[in-house]
Amino acid sequence: MKKVTLLALALGLMTAYGQKEKNGTIYKEHEALAAVNAMQAAWVAGDSAAVASYLHDDFKAFNGSGTNKDAKGNTKANYAGGAKWWKENMAYLSLNPTQGTYADALEYKDGQMWVQTWDQLKGVHNTTGVKIDMPVHRMYRFKDGLIDMALSYHNDAVYREVGESFEDRKNGTIYNHHDYINNVRRMMHAFEHGDMEKAYSYFDEKARFRNIEMPRDESMTMEESKANLKDMMDKFTVTSIDVVGYPDYLEYDLRDGKTVQSWWNIRLTRKSDDTEIVMPAMYVHDFNDEGKISSSTAYISSKWLD
Repeated sequence: MKKVTLLALALGLMTAYGQKEKNGTIYKEHEALAAVNAMQAAWVAGDSAAVASYLHDDFKAFNGSGTNKDAKGNTKANYAGGAKWWKENMAYLSLNPTQGTYADALEYKDGQMWVQTWDQLKGVHNTTGVKIDMPVHRMYRFKDGLIDMALSYHNDAVYREVGESFEDRKNGTIYNHHDYINNVRRMMHAFEHGDMEKAYSYFDEKARFRNIEMPRDESMTMEESKANLKDMMDKFTVTSIDVVGYPDYLEYDLRDGKTVQSWWNIRLTRKSDDTEIVMPAMYVHDFNDEGKISSSTAYISSKWLD
């Protein structure tokens, strides 16, 4: 009996998944698509009157990612007027289909028409310099041949950054004397004197090491860093490592960041021909909550060693 029941259930599921019912037609070319393209072109051009001509009097625009259940939406006047604001406040404004995509017109069996787009919105805010370069997905509903609803799915973070950039805001404290600065100095001079055990003792065991010549998102482990340093020390002798100016310790409010920035002249002698080299270097060392260096980024050009 159990086997029969399971078989019947399986056949039932197969039948359910096998059923299909068309609910309309998808168009790659359609007059509704042409209307949306023309409206969006007018929006980029800042032509509020032209934008309004494509909108129904009952038009409402909503943030599709919004969580406000009582949102009333933007009216036709607000939406059309926004085109002028974007034109006046954004340099290099553009709204073009995301690479590899195109818009669709969806005509449902009940006659309802929707147009969906996948675009890349780009621009630079004139006042704050904030760059906008983000994907935007929009759904436009039609009524009586005009757009009566727009749903926009996008990332609001860049808009918050624009809004917050109008005021001076502190993000922590800069120190020119701090124990983390002392740690970096002790660490650098341990390297200067070849005391590798002491130098690496300032790092967390899982610390990552990077330099500007490495591919993006790549880094070395501590063991890889030690091997890389040994290879260089086989070819060069460290004469001196001298601080330039003074290090800064930046204690950020945002995400509780702890960073020491320091500038150095690394004086080396190449063993093969006794050539003396003074190599400028900048280091960024991030500290964890235990006071250990969790990451090291070196801004050094290896061309100095050629």
